[in-house]
Amino acid sequence: MRHFAFLAALLLFSARAPAADADTSMQPYTGKVPGASLLVLKDGKPLLRRAYGYADLEHGVAATPATNYRLASMSKQFTAAAILLLAEDGKLKLGDSVRRWLPSLPASDQGITIHHLLSHASGLIDYEDLMPPGTTRQLNDGDVLRMLSAETRGYFAPGTGYRYSNSGYVLLGLIVERASGQRLPEFLRQRIFKPLHMDHTLLREADGPQPAHRAYGYSQQDGRWVRTDQDLTSATRGDGGIYSSIDDLARWDAALYDGRLLKDSSRALAFAAQNQVTGEEDVDAYGYGWRIHGDVRWHSGESIGFRNVIVRWPKQHLTVILLSNRNDPEPYRTAMAIARPYLAP
Repeated sequence: MRHFAFLAALLLFSARAPAADADTSMQPYTGKVPGASLLVLKDGKPLLRRAYGYADLEHGVAATPATNYRLASMSKQFTAAAILLLAEDGKLKLGDSVRRWLPSLPASDQGITIHHLLSHASGLIDYEDLMPPGTTRQLNDGDVLRMLSAETRGYFAPGTGYRYSNSGYVLLGLIVERASGQRLPEFLRQRIFKPLHMDHTLLREADGPQPAHRAYGYSQQDGRWVRTDQDLTSATRGDGGIYSSIDDLARWDAALYDGRLLKDSSRALAFAAQNQVTGEEDVDAYGYGWRIHGDVRWHSGESIGFRNVIVRWPKQHLTVILLSNRNDPEPYRTAMAIARPYLAP
């Protein structure tokens, strides 16, 4: 009996130890500070589902697993999925020139394809660097298209290099609209969020529906937390406008293992090395909306007041999602540390 009691105690300790380690890793988010929501999934089941700190400091609203955070660049995987769905529908081809769909772009962009946009191989100039001095109004997708339509420079010839491009994903969002005949928020809702029962996820627009249970972004300035929820580039859509929670993202993660949303061939394209990356730690290549490092598929999302990451080990059916409404710390290393006890040797 003592032997069995010892084994039971050991198993209980082993189950608790990773959770205790996670709480230690998440200590910076604890207390009356901007917080975070954390999810660890193994074989589709939540091993850890926790929240820390506050979603709204001014009104004393604590973060929960249902809190919706601005995903920032984690949104790119949904924009890429929308393009892949339209390719499955026969509405577009990944080899289409972007000028087929966005003819206002200059003739110098004729060689840029949808594939180049998805894999950051376009060479497009960053729209953040094209903003006129003294800009005080938030940019929208139309503004980005107009700026890029007046720009004939590129960083490199299409398909000959890699440079992470928010410009490219803004254009992809516009292409979704042109090819589908629907506005981007509605296409995402009907074709991705609703079928997967991601019932509280949406692409936010200032004049559209607002996310429920919303976290507001904060930055630490002179030792205190200041709300910094929006900046001049927070209104663009295809590159970073989605709000979601760890609970809804668990449903997204599940759909990446089977054909309930995308065909096997489309998922293979998204997770394949479409463009090689050099000089970046923990990134060997880029797929369609995903960074690739060995067997790991991951993506971060950073905008003013938000820092997020999703890290997936598909072969081990392990995923860590960490969403936060603060400018620091960057969560990738924290997520990797939390995952370590769950990874098979």
